[in-house]
Amino acid sequence: MGANSSSISELPENEYLKKLSGAEPISENDPFWNQLLSFSFTTPTNSADLKLLEEATISVCKSLVEKNPRTGNLGSLIKVFLSRTKELKISAECQNHLFIWQAHNALFIICCLLKVFISRMSEEELQLHFTYEEKAPGSYGTECEDLIEELLCCLIQLIVEIPLLDITYSISLEAVTTLIVFLSCQLFHKEILRESIIHKYLMHGRCLPYTSRLVKTLLYNFIRQERSPPPGTHVFQQQTDGGGLLYGIASGVATGLWTVFTLGGVGSKATPQLEQCSPLANQSLLLLLILANLTDAPDTPNPYRQAIMSFKNTQDNTAFSSSNPHAFQINFNSLYTALCEQQKSDQATLLLYMLLHQNSNVRTYVLARTDMENLVLPILEILYHVEERNSHHVYMALIILLILTEDDSFNRSIHEVILKNITWYAERVLTEISLGSLLILVVIRTIQYNMTRTRDKYLHTNCLAALANMSAQFRSLHQYAAQRIISLFSLLSKKHNKVLEQATQSLRGSLSSNDSPLPDYAQDLNVIEEVIRMMLEIINSCLTNSLHHNPNLVYALLYKRDLFEQFRTHPSFQDIMQNIDLVISFFSSRLEQAGAELSVERVLEIIKQGAVALPKDRLRKFPELKFKYVEEEQPEEFFIPYVWSLVYNSAVALYWNPRDIQLFTMDSG
Repeated sequence: MGANSSSISELPENEYLKKLSGAEPISENDPFWNQLLSFSFTTPTNSADLKLLEEATISVCKSLVEKNPRTGNLGSLIKVFLSRTKELKISAECQNHLFIWQAHNALFIICCLLKVFISRMSEEELQLHFTYEEKAPGSYGTECEDLIEELLCCLIQLIVEIPLLDITYSISLEAVTTLIVFLSCQLFHKEILRESIIHKYLMHGRCLPYTSRLVKTLLYNFIRQERSPPPGTHVFQQQTDGGGLLYGIASGVATGLWTVFTLGGVGSKATPQLEQCSPLANQSLLLLLILANLTDAPDTPNPYRQAIMSFKNTQDNTAFSSSNPHAFQINFNSLYTALCEQQKSDQATLLLYMLLHQNSNVRTYVLARTDMENLVLPILEILYHVEERNSHHVYMALIILLILTEDDSFNRSIHEVILKNITWYAERVLTEISLGSLLILVVIRTIQYNMTRTRDKYLHTNCLAALANMSAQFRSLHQYAAQRIISLFSLLSKKHNKVLEQATQSLRGSLSSNDSPLPDYAQDLNVIEEVIRMMLEIINSCLTNSLHHNPNLVYALLYKRDLFEQFRTHPSFQDIMQNIDLVISFFSSRLEQAGAELSVERVLEIIKQGAVALPKDRLRKFPELKFKYVEEEQPEEFFIPYVWSLVYNSAVALYWNPRDIQLFTMDSG
């Protein structure tokens, strides 16, 4: 770690921090601020470093909470920051390191203080702390009443207007993080916040006109994945020639402990995980997800969600709808590339889900891409490694597939994309397979995993719905994919027989004893029969619509024909079994006529010839299998805790004491 533990332990005794949190008011024009803000460090980029910092400074923060109503020093600090941000754009253009450096340090202190304030008080109490001034104890001023709004607006302006350079990277990151902290009041409430002071400021007034620019900037931060500048490019360091003018000014102003204070940056080696990611891209995406999932205000819908729902491609020249003032344009090709590359993270998968589900422009663009494998393969990898992923990430990946399979052109095109050597698929060496067959294999594997482990009906339903949507367009199924379809049916059949036997034995036992209640085998049997029915409909849909394209499925069907015998006369399956029974009988007859001891190649040849000869009118037509994803009522009950669990667990997020968290339990992330 880049921080010296003994230095951190001395923070509570630091004279500048003690003065800030002390009983004496400090005017915003006091030279003290230059001294306080002249420390050099790299912003901590992991929660472990931030935990150490918070533990060392908690006594200072508590003291400020207690003294601020009489001193108004929090308001003074914020005013100092606001005054220094007015020239930030010019400072960036002129490479004015000193100005940006002190503005960043002011914001870092504000962010640290805010986090403690928000975790310990209501929004109403927080609002009062922003109104306290250097007056009589407990008195309120009028000119500071909108200091929260002024700070929020300033942070948004900083994010959207300051160019992203090496010297501005840290302050841009800090501005995004401070907005997350402002919104973190949700973490300390069990119920979803539907009326929030901070939400109101962000959705109305001075912040509202920046909605589309903020969403666009956060998206571009995610797209660009700009890495943190090398250590030393945005802090003051002694140069080999004895130091430049700026370093001289800094070292002259800074004294005591603050002279060189490093955390997770200068002089320390970053972890491989942090070397591979962009803290700004990560935090920007988290902030975007938080904003998009704010609940609608009573009088207005969430403008950030509206912006995400309506933005268009830069190549789209159609006019914007007048009904949505928050629409904007962004480069869809760059966005698509970033989404493909970042799917290992929950938050990138959640963003992809939101865009496909809510933005028809993005969905149309994605479905028209000719390189869909770049997007689908990372999603399949998430499902394949289901044991290593949290359940929410798996759900999001699965729903993305369900949304994609609602489109017939997608279902056709995935069978035309041929992949070679899928190294992460370990069950079998796949030297060559279509994207469609691989998708089927992974979804079936997910179903089988769910049957033996989690037994989640919701997961089952969505997996089967995706297969059902694809079934009419199954083309040239890989022999292994065809085998796995029938193997899954075999597994379901065995499970059905086992539950049926348990129900029978339980019923017999109940006749001789009335002491114990009966297990609800009827419900279990009903669920398994629903799944079997769905599998039969999927097989039937393929046979009815594309029999001649799938000789491998017919082969697998014939090889395991005995599996289907017990369902021919079952009242729940009789109708759907007619076509399957007809296909089995027709091809069995042709194979018998061809003689015994047939090779696999010869059997497939006979199947291909038979597929042409089989009159299609003999197969009964059933309604087309089509399932559409519908978001549940009150989706915020799922998405808001999920998003905040991502913020809480993020490697580069802020540190919060787990004992303070109310929104979710620590294992729910």
